[in-house]
Amino acid sequence: MPNVKPSTVLGRQLGDELRRFRDAAGLTTAAVAEVLDCTKGKISRIENGHVPVRTPDLVALMQAYGVDDPAARERLTALARRANRRRREGWWHDYSSVLSDSYRDQIEMEAICDTIRTYEVQLVPGLLQTAEYGRAVTVASRTWKTAEEIDRFVDVRLTRQERLTGDAPIDYWAILAESALRQEVGGTAVMRAQLEHLASMTERSNVTVQVLPFSRGAHSGMFGPYLLLSFPQMASLDLVLTEAPTGNIWIEGELEVARYRALFDDARTAALPPTESLELIHRVAKEYRR
Repeated sequence: MPNVKPSTVLGRQLGDELRRFRDAAGLTTAAVAEVLDCTKGKISRIENGHVPVRTPDLVALMQAYGVDDPAARERLTALARRANRRRREGWWHDYSSVLSDSYRDQIEMEAICDTIRTYEVQLVPGLLQTAEYGRAVTVASRTWKTAEEIDRFVDVRLTRQERLTGDAPIDYWAILAESALRQEVGGTAVMRAQLEHLASMTERSNVTVQVLPFSRGAHSGMFGPYLLLSFPQMASLDLVLTEAPTGNIWIEGELEVARYRALFDDARTAALPPTESLELIHRVAKEYRR
């Protein structure tokens, strides 16, 4: 499985733009290699996002491609800066003691994507969890032992949720199997509060929630949860995240990602419409009041 990193995603976005400028300029990779005094292979790796672009090289490339527009130059420079920046610049660095590398990568991906589509079988997704529900899930995972570790991990989950409520929030579309509403996590009071919070989040214009009820029977999405992340202006950068007890698995191959897009579309079609989903969420929440 490819070692997908946030820097790789940004590098691919930068490389794609550089490739388009090179094509527009009518230059071959061999000609550009002469400009940088390097091999054709390096140019290909830059355009595929596999190696970082140093500032002097970027300046030389923009000059060779005739990129004179200030906005385009600033966009390319900003992309290169973000692709090359180190992980320590993110807020999540303060929580490194309780975060695995794969979870840090997930948070970084969330920080740079603009759309998340997710299908969840048994749990309310992390970005929609209350603190109490998230705490119950964290304790049940048996990954964190001390109260301090658990508190810090719950803090991480709540801070992640600012991607839904902060400046420039992402578009978020969650499809939940009905079992996610009925799996009693943390007790009835926690579940009631969680479902009420879930219902309130659907009032946000950037959040869509659908429920796939038991009555739908067998369907193509019943084999496990996943997240589909999309990035500004480039569908080719879409990534899929699947989770396992031993760590996250990132999928970036176009055919594999296309398969997950199709799975999500199937689930979206099979699920209740958002308004009917909200009604079901409210009905199940009332059941936890008994």
